[in-house]
Amino acid sequence: MEDRRQRLRSLLTVDGDSGSSALARICALAVSELAVTGAGVTLIRRPDGAGGQLLAWASDPVATRLEDLQLTVGEGPGLAAATSDAPVLVPALAAAQARWPAFTAGALAVGAAAMFAFPLVLGAIRLGSLDCYRTTPGQLSPDQVSDALVLAEAAFAAVLAAVAGHAPDDLGWISDVHAEVHQACGMVMYQLKITMEAALLRIRAHAYAHDLPIGVVAAQIVNRQLSLDAGQ
Repeated sequence: MEDRRQRLRSLLTVDGDSGSSALARICALAVSELAVTGAGVTLIRRPDGAGGQLLAWASDPVATRLEDLQLTVGEGPGLAAATSDAPVLVPALAAAQARWPAFTAGALAVGAAAMFAFPLVLGAIRLGSLDCYRTTPGQLSPDQVSDALVLAEAAFAAVLAAVAGHAPDDLGWISDVHAEVHQACGMVMYQLKITMEAALLRIRAHAYAHDLPIGVVAAQIVNRQLSLDAGQ
């Protein structure tokens, strides 16, 4: 195990160009070393996951869509891993419909057939998850699970290094692809005089009801093309 850890850490040092972020290199290594199709790192705003999620990095558009879907419906392997402090291994997403009905249907629709999520956690500090997907069903091998845990440790360390000087739950420094979602939440909160959590729920509900990515709905709100009234 220690040899594998050292090998992965060496690859993290040399893999990718000098301009790549640590999380980008970690996701690239996840794809190559775990034989998965794509990977992403999602952070949570609160330890219970109730404060929403931030997508810190995704390797490809499908990985982005899977994280967007988890944010939209409020369920899925990544959020489950982040809040349970344990890996969530789903070798056949089609068999997980009872556990995450809304997420599973959307994930299958964009081409994901398996998903593996590993928490970024140390003691009481929960930061998020490293989420990997495949377009074909199948288990990870024991060695691949071990490698994924090492990569999750590296992602945790990378986030901690970046969060220096911030409170552990202050993730506003992340360059989040869902930044418009948070801006839209603020607008809905102000317009309807509700909490940020309630605003996010309304945006999620509208996105789900209209089968739209939450980012698209957020952009419509920010650009004033859509207004969620009290009845929506």
